[in-house]
Amino acid sequence: MAITASDIKKLRDATGISMMECKKALVETDGDVEKAIEVLRKRGLTKAAKAADRETSEGGIKVLIEGNKAYIVAMACETDFVAITPEFNEVLEKMAEVLKAKGSAEAATEEIEALRTDAVLKMGENLTIKKLEILEGAKFGSYIHSNRKEAAVVVAKDAAADEGALKQVAMHVTAAKPEVLSPSDIAEEIVAKETEIAMEQMKNDPKMANKPEQVLEKILEGKINKFKEDISLLTQDFVIDNTKKVGDFIGQDTLESFVRITI
Repeated sequence: MAITASDIKKLRDATGISMMECKKALVETDGDVEKAIEVLRKRGLTKAAKAADRETSEGGIKVLIEGNKAYIVAMACETDFVAITPEFNEVLEKMAEVLKAKGSAEAATEEIEALRTDAVLKMGENLTIKKLEILEGAKFGSYIHSNRKEAAVVVAKDAAADEGALKQVAMHVTAAKPEVLSPSDIAEEIVAKETEIAMEQMKNDPKMANKPEQVLEKILEGKINKFKEDISLLTQDFVIDNTKKVGDFIGQDTLESFVRITI
């Protein structure tokens, strides 16, 4: 019997189990939904489905760097007790290896979902994948915070970039939370919205009431420039040495991009 997408969806709606596992069960039972539910129950997968609604606010992040690629996996769990276990870390490492082997997050999804489901059954907690990503670049710097719930990877344009300095910038990213690499990367609509807000704030400030128009324009320009600098990595004050900007420390043309990961 041919298994249709609607059959799979029907079983998923009834059990809350992944499409992949539902399809396997339906193939095994020749499309019989009731028998497929029994198969899933025998495998213990319905227990994993019941855990899916529980909140996940702890977890861990794995960054695997090999050659010109960085493989990132972030997975959340319910308690820090589970998050610090060797078993949890082993699952993260296996997922990173799968991501590496498959070459893309999309291609790795099925196998990683199987690892996640198996880990739910073994650990007894809900587990959720927060990030699967592959970065490409000449060189990387990475940092994972001690709580294992915050991390960053910075990508350099040149393989000769200093690895230690790149790691320090990655550490900065986790702390300072930049949104873009440089002010030129900020979308026009974001700048327009911030300008609108700043103008309204100035209109409602009694101290601005009697200032000349050209003075108000200068103040507005300063506010917008400060906003741009505060959310751009290269123009932020470097957290390790706040007498410097990040761009002055690492070099204005050293970085290609960055990623910040949180759980």
